[in-house]
Amino acid sequence: MFVYFIKYSKLLALIWTVFVLLLCAFPGQYIPSISWLEILSFDKWVHLTIFFILTFLWFNYFFYTGNLSLKYKIIILFLCIVYGGALEFAQSWLFSHRSTDYLDFIANSIGCVLAFFTFKPLYQLLQRV
Repeated sequence: MFVYFIKYSKLLALIWTVFVLLLCAFPGQYIPSISWLEILSFDKWVHLTIFFILTFLWFNYFFYTGNLSLKYKIIILFLCIVYGGALEFAQSWLFSHRSTDYLDFIANSIGCVLAFFTFKPLYQLLQRV
């Protein structure tokens, strides 16, 4: 299975990037509002997770191509954080019934930073599975 994760690393990263865009563009009136999930900040964990995966997949692609130097890791980290910010901004300007939430942007950024610091050990763990 790990072979496919490596072989299709670019495709996976691109698909996930588009998936994140679609999630953020989803009309707000169709997103369920459940009060107990708000208490647990479920939404923030979702943001953190999807941007962690986004950043991890792009790191994986560049690692696979042999171009994941510290410089590229920082560039990828920066681009993923900017992507998260741009999507948050777009939610209030382009997408219906959505609004910008700076806490979502912070959660997005934390997910990206976590991927930055945990990529190597998680990659090694995935190799063993």
